This record gives sequence, structure tokens and C-alpha cells, in this order.
Amino acid sequence: MPEKIREELKQLLLEKSVRTGEFTLASGKKSDLYVDCRVTSFDSRGARLIGEAGWAAVHDKLVAEGLSADAIGGMTLGADPISLSIGIQSARQQPDDFLQVFTVRKEAKGYGTGKRIEGNFTAGHSVVVVDDVITTGGSTIKAIEAIEAEGGRVLFAFVLVDREEGGRQALEARGIDVLPLFTRTSLLG
Repeated sequence: MPEKIREELKQLLLEKSVRTGEFTLASGKKSDLYVDCRVTSFDSRGARLIGEAGWAAVHDKLVAEGLSADAIGGMTLGADPISLSIGIQSARQQPDDFLQVFTVRKEAKGYGTGKRIEGNFTAGHSVVVVDDVITTGGSTIKAIEAIEAEGGRVLFAFVLVDREEGGRQALEARGIDVLPLFTRTSLLG
């Protein structure tokens, strides 16, 4: 991936998404760092940069490991714009073999088809699971469990920011390799 794109995305994340202070995270943990990637991923320029940098990283890992993915997605809402941005870039780069995009609901809807996974996912798909930020890995694990319960095979996890607070290790303990675009260290030094 061109370093210029990565650096531009890093600066945008620092400007829009990274906050220091005292925060209570979704996991219940207290932290001096809060990263709200949605502010960057729902920014039009941020979405473009995430697509370019994310697709380059995902593609390189797929090629290096001889893997083939059918789709990309994760737990709504954080994963949605990231997955779509990477999916769009994959279609630009590989118009005959691009990633489909899906989202995992927190709970199956109680009406209509009652699906937990929406979008372009079917049983048997090999997928890249996505999360915006991992701390403990809890929401990523819930997405993985939903994907596996519906017959999907998770190849690895792509995360925009790894807070380096145990989430990566929790996923790897489950046999899921983690590909972070940024870590707390690479963002803040």
C-alpha cells in the first residue's frame, strides 16, 4: 500500500477519531484513549482512504497466504462502512473476482426472514471478518460466532485500530489471525 495513503488515513484518524482523557469503553473497561472510527469511516475521504489502504492490506494477506475470500463484513455498525469501502475497492481492482459485503446484526430480527446476517453472504462462504476497533475482541468474537453458525468460514480478522489491550490475543487464542491497519502504538507512538 502506498505509504502516502496510510499516512493520510493516520492523520485523519488522529484528527477526527482519536481522543484522550477518561473513558468507559463498550467492554466496561476504563481507558485513557477513545477511538471513534465511525467519524472517519463515515467521512467520504476517510472511506476512500480506508478502502484503498484496507484493500491493499487484505489483498496482500490473501495472496501471501494463498487464500481466497468470497466476502467481507462484521458486526454492525462499526464494521459496515469499513467493509463496504474495502469491498468497493476490491471491485475496482479485481472486477471479475471482488469481495461481496455483508453485515452481522447484534440479534436476529424478529420479523421478515429473521436473518442475523444481511447482505451478500451465504453458507459456505470464506470471509474476512471486520471490526473498527478491538479492545477485548468481544464484538469481533460475537460476529465470528454468528458467521460460523450460519455456515461461513472466517479466514482472518481485519481491524482498523487495535488498541493493544488483549483483543488480538483473544482472537488468536480462537485460531483467528488479526490484521490491524493501525495499532495504538503506530497511531500514537
